[in-house]
Amino acid sequence: MKRTAGISTEEFDRLDGLVQEWLPLPDVAERLGLVVTRVHGLVDDGTLLAVRNPHDGIRRVPAAFLVDDGVLDPLRGTIAVLRDAGYTDVEAIGWLFTEDDSLPGRPIDALRSGRKTEVRRRAQALAW
Repeated sequence: MKRTAGISTEEFDRLDGLVQEWLPLPDVAERLGLVVTRVHGLVDDGTLLAVRNPHDGIRRVPAAFLVDDGVLDPLRGTIAVLRDAGYTDVEAIGWLFTEDDSLPGRPIDALRSGRKTEVRRRAQALAW
């Protein structure tokens, strides 16, 4: 099932305002030391989320999903929880990059600072 079917320019622009820094898949491959087809596999298996920019047709990954030594470790499990809650990939990216007063801050920043349990607890509550 395609989880990133067409996104409107307005929806992408809103998401872009939240994410701010994106990497095209070839750049992700270069940073991770992988061939680009392997990065496609990471997107397909839910390790990463990507969105096709409707302005230029290029699939991009939020740069905050990567750390110096690879993909942000708790990301895959968090993506799985969000998908289980019924979120599309676009909605999941939006949720990860939207301020949450109960954290406080954005879920992506909490994940990057090692607070995956707090983030996943909130993500699980979305299903109810």
